[in-house]
Amino acid sequence: MKDSLEMRKIIHLFLLCAVLLPVMGCTGNKDADAPAHLSEDKFSEALDTRNIERILHVVDSLEQAGVYTSPQADLMRAIGYDRCWQMRLAEHFYKKSYEAYCAAPAQDWYRYADSGYRWAYLRFARGDTQGSLSVITELLQQAKESEAFPAIVEASLLMLMSDIHLQLHQFDEAQISGEKAYEAVQRSVQNGNQSSWDIAWGCMHMALIHHQTGDIEGALAWLDRCAEGIALAEEKHEDSLVIEEWKGHIALQRATFLHESGCAAEAAAIYAAIPRSRLMEPNGYTAAADYLMAAGRYDEAAYWYEQVDSTYRATDGAKMTFDIIATRLSPRYTAYRKAGRNADALILADSVSAAIDSALTWQKQNDAAELAVIYQTHEKELALNDARSETRIHRLLLVAALLVILLIGYLFWRARQYNKVLLDKNRRLMADIEQREQERQLAIEQLKAEPETNLTANQQLFRRICDLMDGPDHIYTDTDLDRNRLAQLLGTNEHYVTDAISTCTKGKNVNSFLNEYRLRYAAHLLASTTDAVTIIAELSGFSRSSFFRVFSDAYGMSPSEYRRVVGK
Repeated sequence: MKDSLEMRKIIHLFLLCAVLLPVMGCTGNKDADAPAHLSEDKFSEALDTRNIERILHVVDSLEQAGVYTSPQADLMRAIGYDRCWQMRLAEHFYKKSYEAYCAAPAQDWYRYADSGYRWAYLRFARGDTQGSLSVITELLQQAKESEAFPAIVEASLLMLMSDIHLQLHQFDEAQISGEKAYEAVQRSVQNGNQSSWDIAWGCMHMALIHHQTGDIEGALAWLDRCAEGIALAEEKHEDSLVIEEWKGHIALQRATFLHESGCAAEAAAIYAAIPRSRLMEPNGYTAAADYLMAAGRYDEAAYWYEQVDSTYRATDGAKMTFDIIATRLSPRYTAYRKAGRNADALILADSVSAAIDSALTWQKQNDAAELAVIYQTHEKELALNDARSETRIHRLLLVAALLVILLIGYLFWRARQYNKVLLDKNRRLMADIEQREQERQLAIEQLKAEPETNLTANQQLFRRICDLMDGPDHIYTDTDLDRNRLAQLLGTNEHYVTDAISTCTKGKNVNSFLNEYRLRYAAHLLASTTDAVTIIAELSGFSRSSFFRVFSDAYGMSPSEYRRVVGK
């Protein structure tokens, strides 16, 4: 699925660019339009050169001239840091801009939505899925409530939501979010807010969703619709370079999908028909190399990986990061080895070793520099606030500090009392649970130790049931396991299973019996892992909706409380 992941990154980058021009083009100050446009040209030039000092200088001058408000300036600073790969600073200023716009989003819907989307995307990129989802959910709620919410940003948010669903293996939800994103793109294009090939972005995203869920036929159908969108853009004489680039992407994806579906000859023919002119940038080179690796054409793949690396070296210089090692050097090394070019592989291996040292050095320096800038930014903000109203702020801070201290002291005391009572209660419950478990285990051990000739038919069957449940496969984690399935596994009648369980467990039914095993397994996972409670529910054979209720009814406390008690 590597090619799908890379292509989804490309789509998000296109969407970021799609919303960048409107953000840069709106100054919010009609009297300053002429000088603002001149300054925006300087900003664009600085952005293209990835010169962060030039970018910040232009943004500061625009803010001082009153062309930018503070939230606007923070958004542009974030875009500059983003372009220069200083992601911690970019996330800091996206967050700052978004939170400022949250106070009155109607004053600038576009920048409010854009700053939130960019912040959510960076949070998702660094693995903060929950934080990203919270921002996406908040923004999509605003999109439902206001027609002024920009449709293209709504589409971007829904695409990001679908990527999160895919990461969580929620494939149905991913398709639903993807279809909603496509509808939002269509609305934006129909309203004249975006160009025709935005339709292609939505179609490509849907194709990748279907591909990742294993629906190759559906993926190919969406690729056809993507090609139709590009054809429409071509009829309207839109940017020919972008159109050619997209034709190359579509053909490469089609070749990859067909190869995976077993149509290797057709895939090879499609790849062979792609003009070199359509492989015009590193993403195209990477897609071509990925297809060739899948097709076993390792020497050709190595060539394209070399093109990727040489192109980036020409633009990024000597800077080396772990992402570069993983996405550029490691695939090229694999291609060399599989192509039998061991000498080249050894040379590259030495380069990778040196690159790791370089990446460590760069990362340490970059992290230190970003933290220093964030610290300096906070210091400047505090200094400005102090200069404006020092006396009033000091008084307010003094009163607030006293109130906060009193409130914290009171809340701390109340929390200690409550936690003490709750902990004592939960410990008693835990002792009772452990006692019941020991009694249950002892009864089963006694039953297993008893000679089979001394057991009734129900006891013999129940012993077989227990052996099956205690097996290494944890069959009770199968949500489809029921009385009928259990009888099939034992080679007996389901009524005998019901009678055996009822007789040997003092009247319990099959479902309660299975849930006891599931609960014990869930309790084990809660105590021994740090997995989310919802994940543990699914791993134990429960639905998310029933797990909390069944667990609380059985143990007298929630799963989270149980985890805290066993962790004490």
